[in-house]
Amino acid sequence: MVPVERSQSPGDLGDLSPCNVLHVATVRKVSRKMPPGSVLNDLAAFFKLFSDKTRVGILWALSVSEMCVCDLSMLLKMKQPAISQHLKNLRQMRIVRTRREGKVIFYALDDDHIRTVLDNGLQHIDEPMQAIEELP
Repeated sequence: MVPVERSQSPGDLGDLSPCNVLHVATVRKVSRKMPPGSVLNDLAAFFKLFSDKTRVGILWALSVSEMCVCDLSMLLKMKQPAISQHLKNLRQMRIVRTRREGKVIFYALDDDHIRTVLDNGLQHIDEPMQAIEELP
């Protein structure tokens, strides 16, 4: 990896970098592997769904069992309209699916990827605590 002085043009990057040194080869390599902006927007919207305690609670509950709005409302100690609004957003992002049984609609995770994201997040937040506990 050869650093390029800012005064040297790194090709199509122009003078966008406020840095004094630019590693052109690294920037090009990463640039080829970067998803398009629209995909990054979709990914950001996906992760935004995990930024709310209620939605995470709903997702965790649904990773254990399918549930109706009333059950989720009781479990999370929230009003049914609030739970319904969160479920609507989760359905729009294809995170949860529905199944009707008579007049009752049951919600479940759309696939196992969501549980994997929850498990990975939990492992990540537990890592520093484990490292601290292992210190002499």
